[in-house]
Amino acid sequence: MKHKKLILLITLVLFLSPFADVSAEWTWQNPLPTGNNFNGVWGSSASDVFAVGGSGTILHYNGSSWSAMTSGTTQYLNGVWGSSGSDVFAVGESGTILHYNGSAWSAMNSGITNGGFFGVWGSSASDVFAVGADLQSGGIILHYDGNAWSAMNSGTTTWLRGIWGSSSSDVFAVGWSGDTSLHTIIQHYNGSTWIAAGIGTTARQLKGVWGSSASDVFAVGISGTILHYDGTTWSAMSSGTTEMLDRVWGSSANDVFAVGDSGTILHYGGSGWSPMASGTSNFLIGVWGSSANDVFAVGRAGTILHYAG
Repeated sequence: MKHKKLILLITLVLFLSPFADVSAEWTWQNPLPTGNNFNGVWGSSASDVFAVGGSGTILHYNGSSWSAMTSGTTQYLNGVWGSSGSDVFAVGESGTILHYNGSAWSAMNSGITNGGFFGVWGSSASDVFAVGADLQSGGIILHYDGNAWSAMNSGTTTWLRGIWGSSSSDVFAVGWSGDTSLHTIIQHYNGSTWIAAGIGTTARQLKGVWGSSASDVFAVGISGTILHYDGTTWSAMSSGTTEMLDRVWGSSANDVFAVGDSGTILHYGGSGWSPMASGTSNFLIGVWGSSANDVFAVGRAGTILHYAG
């Protein structure tokens, strides 16, 4: 009888273990008592992470705790990226671009006063792109050469929401038309010109883009939209959700995370997308990690989640 009970106990443990792991995958960081939304997260390493959000909020993680940084602005911040821990850019509303030199944040002149930025990415300290929208002219792309920001011909009048590249001559910017047609927008930079990429799919809003290489790029957006680029063609992937997806990031081609509304977190392991238990219903807006076993997701009402593999 004792042997039967032991076998039953082992069986229950083996059966329940996967489910217990799922619920424990993402844990709350609860860094500071702030109700401001977080919209972007990026770091130079596991012990040097920045999260940006509403009212000019910038938090820094040193590997063990989060602390507030003085940003010098109250503008809504939407994105953050850096070439190193002492060369970080944060972008947001009203043409806001901030730079961190390793000791303090300072404002940069973007030349934009009637619009704002949603995303920032670069290939180096002297090759940085910021994307957004001008309320009069539509989609805007600015480029930083290490000395000053200058406007580029984006090739579209559409609002641009996300940006990523594999190199200085292979950059993707995504967005949507903003009208009732909700046209899918993907602009590709070849080192000299921004041109519209061939989509070949149903019109969808896009908000985020990331890739592991020039021939492995993911774009995410409205109603669970996930598009994949293989270096030649964009095609739709099955996400298994109808929630808005805001951002996408991965550690490799076979380890990709997408986050979105209602606490949605999806994981791609190389063959398909599967949902992960986030433990929250708060909208998630940004995602980044230093490795497959160290990933941060940020979102509304001060939400910061951590995944430790």
